[in-house]
Amino acid sequence: MPSSRALKLCLLMACLILEASAAGNFYRDVKINFGDGRAKIDKSGQRNFTCKSNLYLAIQLAQLPHSLSSQGERHDEIDFEFLGNASGQPCTLHTNVYAQGKGNREQQFRLWFMLGKPDGSPIRAFNNNEGSGIPFPKNQPMKVYCSLWNADDWATQGGQIKTDWTLAPFLAFYRNFNADACVWSASAGSSCTSKTPHSINTQAWETQGLDAKGRNRMRWVQSKFIIYDYCKDSKRVNGRFPAECRRSRFL
Repeated sequence: MPSSRALKLCLLMACLILEASAAGNFYRDVKINFGDGRAKIDKSGQRNFTCKSNLYLAIQLAQLPHSLSSQGERHDEIDFEFLGNASGQPCTLHTNVYAQGKGNREQQFRLWFMLGKPDGSPIRAFNNNEGSGIPFPKNQPMKVYCSLWNADDWATQGGQIKTDWTLAPFLAFYRNFNADACVWSASAGSSCTSKTPHSINTQAWETQGLDAKGRNRMRWVQSKFIIYDYCKDSKRVNGRFPAECRRSRFL
């Protein structure tokens, strides 16, 4: 289990292509949930795979819809979804955080860089305020889910841009899958609880927070590129914002 000293879950936007130096074995590490193992999408199709291992909160992201999720009604989940766009227009990143089954914490960003050339900026932080009764996703092991699907009824500029299916099939490729995480098992618990050299090295992210430079960079990103924030949508919540919205997200 991650250390109780973990004060923040910093959602660091990487937009990488999963070209890790030491990639895992794709067929050993993942299972295909649906789609027959193909990444060929037609009008009725969608594809999804899941990492076989239960993990804790550290994953290198790709420019594909991704989520970390546990199971059950009170599950934890962290979403990164890259929404479709008209050719030549900036890509929109949709993020959400679930803790103990409660989500509705969406933030959207209009990305300011090419997906193949990330700049490593943090985009949002979800602070650990369990002491104030705000659930935090730290106790449940999660799996990595990656999927591709057609959502042109809402995702492409509010559903204004429709997919041209005369150009189908569309091809996508998963490659070099590599998760940097604490692996959980029923018999041994988290791999990061053992005092091995490897586990000590991997514990750095559990207690990692943003320094002053990182906080300033996140302020800049949110002042320039955020296009939706659940903490500012008064109409949606009838003026009664979630408790975490009344606290600084930059501390």
